[in-house]
Amino acid sequence: MAAVTEASIMVPGPRSPLSVVLRWVLFLILGVFALIYLFPLFVMVVTSLKTLDEVRSGNLLSLPQAPTVEPWISAWSTTCVGLTCEGLKGYFLNSILMTVPAVAISAVLGALNGYVLTKWRFRGDGIAFALILFGCFIPFQIVLLPMAKTLGLLGLASSTPGLIFVHVVYGLCFTTLFFRNYYAAFPDDLVKSAMIDGAGFFRIFWRILLPNSIPIIVVTVIWQFTNIWNDFLFGVSFAGGGSAMPVTVALNNIVNSSTGVKEYNVHMAAAIIAALPTLVVYVLAGRYFVRGLMAGAVKG
Repeated sequence: MAAVTEASIMVPGPRSPLSVVLRWVLFLILGVFALIYLFPLFVMVVTSLKTLDEVRSGNLLSLPQAPTVEPWISAWSTTCVGLTCEGLKGYFLNSILMTVPAVAISAVLGALNGYVLTKWRFRGDGIAFALILFGCFIPFQIVLLPMAKTLGLLGLASSTPGLIFVHVVYGLCFTTLFFRNYYAAFPDDLVKSAMIDGAGFFRIFWRILLPNSIPIIVVTVIWQFTNIWNDFLFGVSFAGGGSAMPVTVALNNIVNSSTGVKEYNVHMAAAIIAALPTLVVYVLAGRYFVRGLMAGAVKG
């Protein structure tokens, strides 16, 4: 083996002044876009920490002179949503009770669908996948009437289980697409070897595929969580004004109330509270979302 000499080691040379300037220009442009993107959030946060008198008399961009958390407390526990004045806390819980099961069920069913469509092929599996894929392009508005009829027949209208059912059905097309594309590149020989060893359908799925599906599981969970939590149309259509109303519908009722004083600081605090779970999910797991998409793209 030839000895490695110092001369054979490639040492990067100094950057040219032009490349340094271009790099700083790029950073400057990205910084400007970041400030523009974060500007609405800044306005919401500073407004939510001001008193109502300060909001009316002060500058939109000015920092609060006497910061207070009273708007946050009011938004959470005392502000009026329709005829009740108990804040967002009950509706926030409704969204959790709706989102968590819907995400879990749709992810599991999507994984099973992707597993069947790639590793347990059957006659007409391509047609079945095409029909499932077609569901990804159906607008929300088209399914409102048939879904309302279905919920009525099942006795799930204006209930949290009804909303879970709606989001599972609508999201199943996307979760199936994610897992199907991911499993399409999974080695078939590994599955066949497990079959020869006597492993059955669910054992192969549980012991072989799922442990290797973490990237696409993260993608699916983030996608479904943000879509379901932020949904307004299904919530206002199928929850009505009942006890199953999600937080997005309650927020709309607070902001668009035509009675009483417009408490803009409370409205901003309520909007941040409603958006906080998706913001936390993206901050903590956003990089894994991109990695999962890229892993599926490379393998597929």
